[in-house]
Amino acid sequence: MSSDHVATSLARVTAALSNAEDRAGQQEMAELVTDAIVAKRHLIVQAGTGTGKTLAYLVPAIEADARIVVATATKALQDQLATKDLPFLAEHLGVDFDWAILKGRSNYVCLQRLREMSAGDQGQLELETMAVQTKVEIKRLAEWSGTTETGDMAELDWTPSDNAWRAVSVGSDECPGADRCPLGDPCFAEQARRRAAAADVIVVNTHLYGLNVASGGAILPDHDVVVFDEAHVLEDIMSDTVGVEIAPGRFTALSGVIRRILDDPQLIGSIAEIAEGLRDALTPHVGDRLSTPLPDSVQEVLTDARLRLGRANEVLVAIDTPVEDAKQRKLRAQTMTGRAIEQLDIAIEGRDGYVAFVSGSRESPRLEVAPLDVGPAMTEGVWSQRTAILTSATIPTSLAARVGIAPDAVTVADVGSPFDYEANSLLYCAMHLPNPNSEGFRPAVHDELEALITAAGGRTLALFTSWRSMDEAAEALRDRIDMPILTQRDLPKPALIKAFSESDETCLFATAGLFQGVDVPGQTLSLVVIDRIPFPRPDDPLLSARREQLGPTAFSEIDIPRASMMLAQACGRLIRSATDQGVVAVMDPRLGTARYRWDIVKALPPMKRTRNRADAEAFLRSIATVR
Repeated sequence: MSSDHVATSLARVTAALSNAEDRAGQQEMAELVTDAIVAKRHLIVQAGTGTGKTLAYLVPAIEADARIVVATATKALQDQLATKDLPFLAEHLGVDFDWAILKGRSNYVCLQRLREMSAGDQGQLELETMAVQTKVEIKRLAEWSGTTETGDMAELDWTPSDNAWRAVSVGSDECPGADRCPLGDPCFAEQARRRAAAADVIVVNTHLYGLNVASGGAILPDHDVVVFDEAHVLEDIMSDTVGVEIAPGRFTALSGVIRRILDDPQLIGSIAEIAEGLRDALTPHVGDRLSTPLPDSVQEVLTDARLRLGRANEVLVAIDTPVEDAKQRKLRAQTMTGRAIEQLDIAIEGRDGYVAFVSGSRESPRLEVAPLDVGPAMTEGVWSQRTAILTSATIPTSLAARVGIAPDAVTVADVGSPFDYEANSLLYCAMHLPNPNSEGFRPAVHDELEALITAAGGRTLALFTSWRSMDEAAEALRDRIDMPILTQRDLPKPALIKAFSESDETCLFATAGLFQGVDVPGQTLSLVVIDRIPFPRPDDPLLSARREQLGPTAFSEIDIPRASMMLAQACGRLIRSATDQGVVAVMDPRLGTARYRWDIVKALPPMKRTRNRADAEAFLRSIATVR
């Protein structure tokens, strides 16, 4: 495979697009990917919005006749690959290849669970305990299972309740595996795995890839190249999947699974009681990093849970039944109990290089045991095994070090964006505002918002680093501007973005959850406002442990790269097409005064910059007059 051959293939493919155009960044990225695969050298490439990075990595990877896994951080990108990009390449690339989409087991309906509920006294008893609506949904899912080809929940044109879907699906912690299930052959999840095993391109989400790393490669087939798209979140996702999470809901679910095979209210109740005891022990520590060994109140609950599960496992092992469905209920209960015991043992014993903390809310706390450094696990499971391509529109400067790639084993590049940011956008920093931690900051932000939104005629996405700031701004501005304001509290995210994109005047006020994943090209969005530099919380338990490990360099290695990446993601909401125009307004004066300001500014798109609000207002009005 040569760069010239790949360039020719890419040109042929892009010529078939309805909006065909030459993109220098896309061509450069394809050449970099080609060189990386040939040299078996890792590549980190920042590809700005509009580059066309998906084709830039797919074309050379497919042309290399290599088996590729593409790990995406978002469902939207996974769906785009499955329904748009890969079918398009199959038609126009001129290379014969197969692809498959593989999801976690709980995304597929379980035929064995459906069979158990449709026959036998135990199945009828289980159904009798359910609400009428749940039973109706289960019946509907059973009918669908006879017509679907994939059994993937995403195929449904309606949304079943959580209770109904849990009743007809199993997670990886519960399934005993195809070899031990009478319906292992027609199993939808196993069919998906078999398709993946035979495919040249396999699309997964990054969370599933992390589970594959944690399991020593037991989930995915061997592959030559892995592409991490949206790679800026790789470290966080790997921390989640390589570590341990123990939540009260695990024991509630386990008691329900055991109830399907055992009529022992005392034993089942003892498992269910663990959930309440764990919740009580964790709630006072929500948001806190825990000591090693764990606090007595937490350690005692975990040790007691370990003893109770051990007794439950002994009872399960002793069950002897000739009924096949009962055998399957027993196997699933044993599997789920065994995996819960494994996680409890890890949490109780503690691990060098790991930190324990409590996340979630006071109503739903979770004990997490996460690695301080994901590098060793990634080196063993990825970097030493295959070539990796890491790409995103925004790449933190410290990414390679944070995920354990040796400097001499990776090429780092930035291919830019085809959009003309200097002509079409303006970065305004409100230098005259007080420090974000001062009393007068929020009222001053409201004044700025009023002036800017009025100049823009609405069409504003205002992003806040706290729910309180968002709520206060929305309340203040509703009395001061004529344009409608939606907030993140009003609707679910998809409906919220749809409502915003369909109105030329509506303003959307949101929090960090919408700093990325919002794609609203065109006239609807002309102004993005960010209330302050989005530094990670200083009391984040995992990050605070990593800061302590790094010492004096922690701020430059953790906080600045993360803040830069988040701010760049937020700025990226503005320009989504070649014709988009608008203003990014940052209310935090530290962007213009702090010693680290250029580290952050350099990570942003190359917009014109101003400190004068009048410039921003004039630019917004000029955009509004040509609509």
